[in-house]
Amino acid sequence: VVCLVAYHIFFMLFIWSYWKTIFTLPMNPSKEFHLSYSDKESLEREPRGESQQEVLRRAAKDLPIYTRTMSGAIRYCDRCHLVKPDRCHHCSVCDKCILKMDHHCPWVNNCVGFSNYKFFLLFLAYSLLYCLFIAATDLQYFIKFWTNGLPDTQAKFHIMFLFFAAAMFSVSLSSLFGYHCWLVSKNKSTLEVFRAPIFRHRTDKNGFSLGFSKNLRQVFGDEKKYWLLPVFSSLGDGCSFPTCLVNQDPEQASTPGGLNSTSKNENHLFPAKPLRDSQSHLLTDTPSWSETTAKAEKGKVGMSNPALTMENET
Repeated sequence: VVCLVAYHIFFMLFIWSYWKTIFTLPMNPSKEFHLSYSDKESLEREPRGESQQEVLRRAAKDLPIYTRTMSGAIRYCDRCHLVKPDRCHHCSVCDKCILKMDHHCPWVNNCVGFSNYKFFLLFLAYSLLYCLFIAATDLQYFIKFWTNGLPDTQAKFHIMFLFFAAAMFSVSLSSLFGYHCWLVSKNKSTLEVFRAPIFRHRTDKNGFSLGFSKNLRQVFGDEKKYWLLPVFSSLGDGCSFPTCLVNQDPEQASTPGGLNSTSKNENHLFPAKPLRDSQSHLLTDTPSWSETTAKAEKGKVGMSNPALTMENET
């Protein structure tokens, strides 16, 4: 009876999470990231290069973005006509920008991103538990099959096929689930593993990592009672994310000046202001920039916001 109840629980959770992974529409950037009609016209009139970047800098001056392209330019999608939020990427299959895109999964025929990443993880977890349960309960009959302890009927071939299918899926799912558990512990996406996020002054593969416990809450939320259920509980809005470069993390040692130890040896220091206090904009002017950066930016005209100044390519 216990095995039968466990079987039905795993099966129901598996179907529920699989359904949510497939039919949860990926979230797209909000309207504030889309260019206005006048900005689109200005961008089309300007030749490619610094003049276009100036248009994008004006459009992105109040947006909560920290990442840049490899050349230090504002990340812009010319197909969706929007300034890309941090960790947002354009999916060539769906032909739209997906918030915190991880990958496009052909097995669920959907993009895995901010809106359904938790469902995808639970789908892998419950699929793995389901296959392990089937393999474990079928093992005794599989042993009898090899010792000729079963009646000579066609049913014994069904038992052999069921055991091998469950065992093979268990191996493949365990590797995939383990990989995504590692991604969650580091607060990374699959795309960020292959190409580390580029921030204003440097590339940092662990720029979004806040420590194991906080990384876990970013995906599963603060309410532990919802962690194992396929209901949306991830933190944030998918457009802006806390980073170890700009957050004062109480779990990390800080310098006397109030700056994180991760950036104390850098020439360009990041402000210690929390990322999303009271849902305020992230890229407002702040006096916490270092004197070196302030002197370097002082003589530039038309760039009142230092966080949006495009760096020269080396």
